[in-house]
Amino acid sequence: MYKFSFIRSIFILVYLVSFFMDLEKLISKYTNEHSKFIEFYGINIHYRDEGEGDVILLVHGTFSSLHTFDKWTEILSKNYRVVRLDLPGFGLTGPTIDNEYGIDLFIDYIIKFMDFINVDKFNIAGNSLGGWLSWELALAHEDRINKMILLNSAGYITDRDYPLPFIIAQNPVLRKLFNVNFIPKVIVRRFLRQVFYNQMKITDQMIERYYDLVHREGNMDAFARIANSNYKQNTHLLSSLKIPTLLLWGSKDNWIKPKHASYFQKDLRNVKLKIYENVGHVPMEEIPEESAMDVIEFLKN
Repeated sequence: MYKFSFIRSIFILVYLVSFFMDLEKLISKYTNEHSKFIEFYGINIHYRDEGEGDVILLVHGTFSSLHTFDKWTEILSKNYRVVRLDLPGFGLTGPTIDNEYGIDLFIDYIIKFMDFINVDKFNIAGNSLGGWLSWELALAHEDRINKMILLNSAGYITDRDYPLPFIIAQNPVLRKLFNVNFIPKVIVRRFLRQVFYNQMKITDQMIERYYDLVHREGNMDAFARIANSNYKQNTHLLSSLKIPTLLLWGSKDNWIKPKHASYFQKDLRNVKLKIYENVGHVPMEEIPEESAMDVIEFLKN
């Protein structure tokens, strides 16, 4: 019995050590000629800066990376300078040195990043958690934002209607999945099936990308910490914002229900809402052409 347990422990240890794809291999696989890295606060932030013109910053959501805006970037970069980054704790950027996270910390990272690339005024678009960071950043630095686009944005935390990954991370039993830094590919596929209404849009390549990047060493533990952080409810301050805002929402969002769009619409002063029928949580991936054209129309007017 002892011998069997010892051998099994060795097998598990070898498996976990060999599980993580070498960071250099991840970088080789998920970067291109536009990819750059900048180091501050002890971490290397992965970002891309493409196109010319007015700047639009794209901010990804939970369990995601800057790659979620690939199609948008192809379209928008023809007329705009498109900037996007892997937030700390996500994508190729990976966890912070102290593994501490919070809305204020994320905003500080983003502002210092924009200062580094010498961008003062910019448009901002964010999905899910990225939407939350977008409007919180606008509250803190409204003078730097021209226009804002929120795609299925998070923020109304008193609803307690959390997406599945947050439920897992906040449950003491299920959280063990995160503590071993491993989620089976079948679970990653299920996450994607929840955020897309049109299941035909989910490709093997997409599943592999999400699977690889979420398992970048340290990212799973970072998410567990993010999900269990204490968040302050600041949506009551949204009415103070004067910047034009476009709300884009999928009617079949299983993670942040369309009723949240009405909350934003009620609280924001200068807002336009568009609901996409039969679209899920990530319109920029599910209907990239239509949603990108709506953004261009909004920015032009």
